[in-house]
Amino acid sequence: MRDHYDFSKMKGRKNPYIKYLKQPVTMRLDRDTVDYFKSLAEETGIPYQSLINLYLRDCAAHHRKLKMKWAS
Repeated sequence: MRDHYDFSKMKGRKNPYIKYLKQPVTMRLDRDTVDYFKSLAEETGIPYQSLINLYLRDCAAHHRKLKMKWAS
């Protein structure tokens, strides 16, 4: 390797993968929910955070909405 590199002539460019980066968020989940995804993680070998992300991504991709009726 060279001792000195001249970066002054380089042109900067945007990261082409920026749209694929993940955004950190804080969510409060029930223990039962986390335990469920952790058990799935043990079965599949995929980290539970990734499983939650995959599930939510699938819901968003298929425009699934929660069907829930509040008691009146």
